[in-house]
Amino acid sequence: MRILLIEDDTVLGIAVHDQLKGDGHSADWVKRLDMAEEALATSPFELVLLDLMLPDGRGIPFLKAMRARGDATPVIILTALDQVSDRIEGLNAGADDYMVKPFDLSELSARIGSVARRYAGNPNPRIQIGPLEIDIAARTIMRDGRSIALTAREWALFEAFVQAPGQVLSKGQLEEHLYNFDDSIESNTIEVHVSRLRKKLGHSAIETERGLGYRLGHP
Repeated sequence: MRILLIEDDTVLGIAVHDQLKGDGHSADWVKRLDMAEEALATSPFELVLLDLMLPDGRGIPFLKAMRARGDATPVIILTALDQVSDRIEGLNAGADDYMVKPFDLSELSARIGSVARRYAGNPNPRIQIGPLEIDIAARTIMRDGRSIALTAREWALFEAFVQAPGQVLSKGQLEEHLYNFDDSIESNTIEVHVSRLRKKLGHSAIETERGLGYRLGHP
């Protein structure tokens, strides 16, 4: 999942950014609301992590403006404001979750997974695709009682397919899920990782739609 982190605290920003990448997400980190506006205008994101007190303004008006223009990207607020009235204001402004600093990074990972599953229309973290038993929250895959290990990149791509069952994903859309894993993405990166997924999950796990892209198959 591609996530936009809006946080001006350098120490916390580094910790959260590293946690996101360790979880297999692609993470963009900005420290100002104007930079966040630019990022949202130029790139598609699947989740926003929003601090409420930024150098150039407050997060609540920013969130309200997002919702007013029809931007339904999920938002989790990360803030030191811990009053009940602050929580109510944030949720009423359109936030999907509200976490008070300091927080445990593993809890953040769990909440990100929960919000992602709600938006994918599948609140159950465990799903079955053919012989594959997938635990989205734990990021594990079992086949015939055997665990299948995926790299962070492979999981990022596979999660994209799982969250869009039946949909054809273009090469460009899939590259977005690998953004920030490297400084650059080679022209054959998607083909290489799709090939590796097929070797691990079964050749029919990922189907090719010639000239269009790939979609989740039935291994």
